[in-house]
Amino acid sequence: MISPSLHPAPVSAVCERRRRWGFGLTPRCIGLLLVGFLWLIPGFWEWRLAFAMPAWEALVLLAALLDGLRLPAPAKLTATRSWSNAPALGNETEIELRVENHGKTILDCRLVDDLPPALVAEPATLRLTAFPHVPAKLRYRVAPKERGDWQTGWLYLRYRSGLGLLDRWARAPLTQTVRVYPTLRAGEEQQIFLARSRQIDLHLRRSQQRGLGRDFESLRDYREGDDLRDICWTATARRGSPITRQYQSERSQPVWIVLDCGRLMRARVAMAQTAQNSGRAPSTKLDHACTTAVALAQLALYSGDRVGLLAYGQGIQQRLLPGRGASHLRQLIESLALARAESSEADHLRATAQLNRLQPRRSLILWITDLAESAMRPEVIDGALQLLRRHVLLFVAMAQPEVEQIAQARPKNVEQLFRAAAAQQMAARRELLLARLREQGALTLDLNPEALTSSVLNQYLSVKERAMV
Repeated sequence: MISPSLHPAPVSAVCERRRRWGFGLTPRCIGLLLVGFLWLIPGFWEWRLAFAMPAWEALVLLAALLDGLRLPAPAKLTATRSWSNAPALGNETEIELRVENHGKTILDCRLVDDLPPALVAEPATLRLTAFPHVPAKLRYRVAPKERGDWQTGWLYLRYRSGLGLLDRWARAPLTQTVRVYPTLRAGEEQQIFLARSRQIDLHLRRSQQRGLGRDFESLRDYREGDDLRDICWTATARRGSPITRQYQSERSQPVWIVLDCGRLMRARVAMAQTAQNSGRAPSTKLDHACTTAVALAQLALYSGDRVGLLAYGQGIQQRLLPGRGASHLRQLIESLALARAESSEADHLRATAQLNRLQPRRSLILWITDLAESAMRPEVIDGALQLLRRHVLLFVAMAQPEVEQIAQARPKNVEQLFRAAAAQQMAARRELLLARLREQGALTLDLNPEALTSSVLNQYLSVKERAMV
């Protein structure tokens, strides 16, 4: 589970006057003023009755003035915004607005919460009734659309009394920086992977695979054929006979998550319209990659592995050395929230060189990227081949569902025929590049973003079960 400290902190402020005059007539008051013109109708027959119109108008304006004097000043209103959960892609976030009325009049308030477009497409007008000295609350939901840090704006208020003849305008400086995180999954599907990981861990403990890893397991008498480097000379001196160390497979392995943040990961993918994502804007490939990264990090940390992160574009955007624990998971989620897709091609070879310096020992590397369509071999393939000399590589290429649909569709005219041929050629080239990696020992996946998370988690568990690292 994610720590509640990921939630944005509540922010509270005293309201202030929005404009210099800070008040206005309500539609009800304007309607009553228009009613006064009806006195002109009998004025055509009796001119004295026409003087009733200004008298009516003056009476309405006087009532509006007295109604406005009953309204408390903006300084007597306090507004608070609080968040019920951490804003994350794919999940609705509930926001609570609270208004405290320190005046003596019951207020009918209309609120507009100025939130960035990453949280809400268009601010809605909300309504609540604020009784004197009793906090009034309302809640509404928003669906974040983009990751990263976003600045919220002011809370704007229009309030009136029960007569509703005059509005007063106020605003509260509820500005704060809100961080939108990748999709945080903790449902039944994640529990299934955790249970399977636990089963694999118990199996490895029972099997006690000696000699395959470099974790010290026990001491025993030297046998012919044992490696001389494994002799424990201190134990040999104490016992007077050769003693050798016995090793077992490491249970804790370093797992690196490498994310390509180049231009190819900016492409938006229209997911299948289901009840869960109906009405949502398409997410970028990088958003799906970050969602997968969070799910894998949770599973790997639960399995006892250490998880690191490298997000890169033209330069290194985010770097987190392998670690474990709840605090490390939070740091990783914070880093993923700040990863941004760039408009230029990513420097894959630079990221490869950086990773080899950070992780000289053998580890499992999950590399989520995409393959550029060019006549030459993409740099990402060259970088992957360099990593294979030392590490176990799980190379994931994110496909574009639209291209796959065009390749599989039956053409009905010449234009569709050429489009299908081009799509099939692109698919064949991707398969050749991935086959080259598989020949060198890499684990490769070429799949649509909607199947990314479950496939990667299954592949990770398979690597753990086979003790490949």
